Amino acid sequence: MRSAFRSIAAVVAGFIAASIVMMIIESINGRLIYPELGKVAEGVQDRETLRALLANAPVGTFLVVIAGWALGGLAGGWLAAKLSPPSTMRPTFVLGVLLTLAGIANNFMIPPPLWFWFAGLAVLMPAVVAGGRLAFRSSGA
Repeated sequence: MRSAFRSIAAVVAGFIAASIVMMIIESINGRLIYPELGKVAEGVQDRETLRALLANAPVGTFLVVIAGWALGGLAGGWLAAKLSPPSTMRPTFVLGVLLTLAGIANNFMIPPPLWFWFAGLAVLMPAVVAGGRLAFRSSGA
């Protein structure tokens, strides 16, 4: 029972850590790297307006988001592996699936270009697993 609780806590903590890293990088993207796009997009709720706005957004905007997803996945995977029961990557894989599902939901809510669907979702699971492996390697497990 204690192991199950520890696994669940590891997944939750990893998800929170990944989300925080992703939000920080996306905030930097909209406030520092592409501030004019961030100002125009602020408060937009209509999907079609958002779709048109993103259709004209620079490719770099999306690349920064992908980098944020990768770094968030790496951080979340590392933390999930550190907090999970010894010698198991199961919570890390569960985190990878949850982040991928969150990425899919995000893409439905904020409709990006088609190439972003593939590129963005392709980085999540490998980044989470890489973070988990880094945690195992650093702990000697």
